[in-house]
Amino acid sequence: MTNDTPAALSPLPGAEGFNHGSNTAPAYRWLDILWIVLPGAQDTGGRFSLMEEWLSQGSGPGPHKHTWSDETYYILDGQITFLVGDETKVARTGDFLMVPRGTRHAFRVDSETARFLNGYTPASLEAAVIEMAMPAPARILPPKNATLNPLMTPEQL
Repeated sequence: MTNDTPAALSPLPGAEGFNHGSNTAPAYRWLDILWIVLPGAQDTGGRFSLMEEWLSQGSGPGPHKHTWSDETYYILDGQITFLVGDETKVARTGDFLMVPRGTRHAFRVDSETARFLNGYTPASLEAAVIEMAMPAPARILPPKNATLNPLMTPEQL
C-alpha cells in the first residue's frame, strides 16, 4: 500500500485562524446585491475568498469571465439559471457549481429571492466589492438600482 498523501503545506503569510459570521462580517450593497464578505484575501493569505450574496428575482450579471480566479457557487436558497461556457444549467437549493477561470459565464435569479455562497480561488472579487460598494446599513436586499456606482452608467456595468 502506498501513501499518496501530499506533504503538508505551511500557512502563507497573512493566513490566521478566524471566525466570521454572516451576521457580523462586513456587508455591502452593490448592483442590487447584498454582499457579505466572510473570508477575504487578508484572512486567507490570498488563497481564496468567500462571500454570501442575497439577490432578488431577475438579478445577475451578463456574460463575463474571470481570468484570475476559479469561481464557485453553493446555492443556499432559491433557483438560478447559469450559463457556463455554452451550457445552460439550473441550480437549486443545495447545488454546487464550479466555473473554471477563463470560462464565459452569467446567471439570472429565477426564484423570488436567492442566497448563495460565492467563492474565488485565489481571492479576488471581494476587493472590487469592498472598493465599489456602499456599506450595508442592514442585512436586507437592497432596493433595485439603489447602489450603482455614481462613476459608472448601467451600460458600463
